[in-house]
Amino acid sequence: MIALSLAEIAAVVGGQTHDIPDPSVQVTGPVVRDSREVVPGSLFAAFVGERVDGHDYARAVVQAGAVAVLASRPVGVPAIVVEDVQSALGALARHVVRRLGATLVALTGSAGKTSTKDLIAQVLQRKAPTVFTPQSLNNEIGLPLTALSATEETKFLVLEMGARGIGHIRYLTELTPPRIGLVLNVGTAHIGEFGGREQIAQAKGEMVEALPEDGTAILNADDPLVRAMSSRTKAKVVLFGESAEADVRAENVRLTDSGQPSFRLHTPSGACDVTMRLYGEHHVSNALAAAAVAHELGMSAEEIATALSEADSLSRWRMEVTERPDGVTIVNDAYNANPESMRAALRALAAMGKGRRTWAVLGKMAELGDEALAEHDAVGRLAVRLNVSKLVAVGGIEASWLQLGAYNEGSWGEESVHVSDAQAAIDLLRSELRPGDVVLVKASRSVGLESVAQALVETGAEGEGAAR
Repeated sequence: MIALSLAEIAAVVGGQTHDIPDPSVQVTGPVVRDSREVVPGSLFAAFVGERVDGHDYARAVVQAGAVAVLASRPVGVPAIVVEDVQSALGALARHVVRRLGATLVALTGSAGKTSTKDLIAQVLQRKAPTVFTPQSLNNEIGLPLTALSATEETKFLVLEMGARGIGHIRYLTELTPPRIGLVLNVGTAHIGEFGGREQIAQAKGEMVEALPEDGTAILNADDPLVRAMSSRTKAKVVLFGESAEADVRAENVRLTDSGQPSFRLHTPSGACDVTMRLYGEHHVSNALAAAAVAHELGMSAEEIATALSEADSLSRWRMEVTERPDGVTIVNDAYNANPESMRAALRALAAMGKGRRTWAVLGKMAELGDEALAEHDAVGRLAVRLNVSKLVAVGGIEASWLQLGAYNEGSWGEESVHVSDAQAAIDLLRSELRPGDVVLVKASRSVGLESVAQALVETGAEGEGAAR
């Protein structure tokens, strides 16, 4: 964080200082909410959770080097006491962002936010110091913590913004007002909470409504609901996609034999070829979004293409590919799932598995409301249509819908099996996997299917050790 005295912070957040001998002492380190992340110079934000109260760690974090605690009650060590820690954190982030002078890039969408954010950051880092959202910390707590990690050297601040209802994006943009706002897509993620795709579009479009007149809205030309958001902003509009009308577009899109996307990138300043290290054709749209941001910030087509071709996956459990010594490929995409990302992952599996046996280990997609049965059935059917060798549906009723969709679509009913839990899936795969097989693991985060992928990777490592 930029250096601020405790007195300045107290004034910004409307708090009272307690047990602070010298209010001129500065916070020079990050603002953190996890006591394990405290370093000398930190400010510790004490949140009260369902099972843990951050105030209980106040003395320990000060002993570890925290300058003070941002708290909702006195804690017997240096503290700034406020009525609401979350609101105070937001106010501090707003103040710091105004002081920074960095260009703030914000993005939202139903699918691909984290992967796209990671691509944008890796491209912009080649131009200037860049701070970006770690993992998927895109809510009212994670976003200000990211903003507060920026320093005087930061030139670009890339923030992922999530929403579970109308007004959420508006609130986040008020904390950290973007100059460039990107909307990726409007899908069915959380449709059960929103009530419909039109409501999702209304919420996501709050991003472009927050932009200043001299800002830039970057919109997906291939998604009609996103493209229509151009009428909701006075900012400059830049379109990306495969549409001929897109300002930044892809041509000659294909997948390599290993399932990695390759295409010709066209920007207003030139064109270059891109072959990505990431897996799946869905990353083409993500890459175009990142390219549009980078072009708007002055990077050339050649610089952008090179950066995209060399970019890696930075966030765990998102098309995370591990090659076992016995030739089995594990694709851990278990961080989360919605119908769009499920379809994209299955297509990537099909591309990666040409000439090999393929396994789709899938669990429920959460928060789909009345669409849940139809969407799970459709994903099960798609697995068969893509010639996935075997669908392993894991879990309760939603998994049974996946399996039933595959069973009804398949020729003999042998393309799918339903198992009760992750351990049952692990046992099945350990007994039936053969060298050269490709396994995709994917479900909503609550299912915890990453344990399946991790167990299969460890099984390969154990086998390597035994072979030696």
